[in-house]
Amino acid sequence: YQRQLNYKHPDGAFSTFGTGSGNTWLTAFVAKSFVKAQAFVFIDPTIVEQAQTWLLKNQKPDGCFNTVGKLFNNRMKGGVADDVTLTAYITAAFLESKTSHSALNNSLACLRSDTSYLTNTYTSALLAYTFSLAGDHEKRDELLEHLHRLALEQGGLLHWSQSTTEMTLSVEISSYVLLAVLNKSPLTAEDMGYAVRIDTVVALQALALFSTLAHTSEGSSTVTVQSTSGEQHRFLVDQGNRLLYQERALKDVTGQYSIAVQGTSCASVQTTLRYNIPTPAVNSTFSVAINVSSECKGVPRGEKVILKFSVEYNGLLESTNMVLVDIKVLSGFVPDPLSLTQLKRSELVERVDSKGDHIEMYLKELTRNIPKFYKLQLQQELKVKNLKAAVIKMYDYYQP
Repeated sequence: YQRQLNYKHPDGAFSTFGTGSGNTWLTAFVAKSFVKAQAFVFIDPTIVEQAQTWLLKNQKPDGCFNTVGKLFNNRMKGGVADDVTLTAYITAAFLESKTSHSALNNSLACLRSDTSYLTNTYTSALLAYTFSLAGDHEKRDELLEHLHRLALEQGGLLHWSQSTTEMTLSVEISSYVLLAVLNKSPLTAEDMGYAVRIDTVVALQALALFSTLAHTSEGSSTVTVQSTSGEQHRFLVDQGNRLLYQERALKDVTGQYSIAVQGTSCASVQTTLRYNIPTPAVNSTFSVAINVSSECKGVPRGEKVILKFSVEYNGLLESTNMVLVDIKVLSGFVPDPLSLTQLKRSELVERVDSKGDHIEMYLKELTRNIPKFYKLQLQQELKVKNLKAAVIKMYDYYQP
């Protein structure tokens, strides 16, 4: 909690570094997380109120919310990619916090008028959850009926995705559908069965809600694992050992196994297969080109080294998340203060930190196949014999 406050702006917004423009999605995420955490740790309610006030200031006349600020991790916000999904996410965050505000009526009106959900499964799922929280049963049921037609069935289980071939966002979409179903009141046996058939925070939220509603303090179950060769293991799960971890080693590594459960209590079953694989080849999507020159004449404090380097991204995506460039400083050298200041003002540079013999440069993002050029000057303070080479590394800040 205290660490998160380092990224709070005076106006109540939150951003990746706590400087520059606040970010609407991140502010809504922090506000809803703080509300949920209030049951476990002290959260200053004015922090949440200030964040919500800032969000409302970014509401458009039609009720939807403006997309404000840059989020340097492209995957963090899942499928929230436009004003409609952002509005649904922010509205859901307000409703989860039990906050009543007249502005929410405007945002719900904006969402009701949207028809993009007909061609976007993620939007349909998020809207279904939002209207479920708002108590608009008619709109929620309309969306759930639409989602039921889009459901993908595999092995007797249901899930949702943006397409039948691309599984991106499938966990998050399926989780929103589950949350929409579980927020119905009252729940029928059909709803519970539908919900059971469904790497994210949303998934954990959905599963936690399902666990709360499906929990029973009575009954027991027997789990039977059997192979086609006749190997069989039985596990008994009752109220006396329901928190006990039980494990059996399977003798037949290859083959088909069936898992059967009889009883009335919940049981979680997991299989683990351990094996070795050759070390995979590393195909880097980043490249660094370096040119080093030095000056000795007319330099009063020793040798001066000038680093000119370029960084480039050549991966599959149009642009990257935030990129970290880690520059190792030669032994006996320090960065020139003026040069360091100029580096901080360079294009796409969000922040530069000097930590011991390393300089860390944070780039907002890199666009595919467009190199960016930078310059840094190092000043020698101590002469060191047998000087070792220093390296420059770069990697995705969120996926190193």
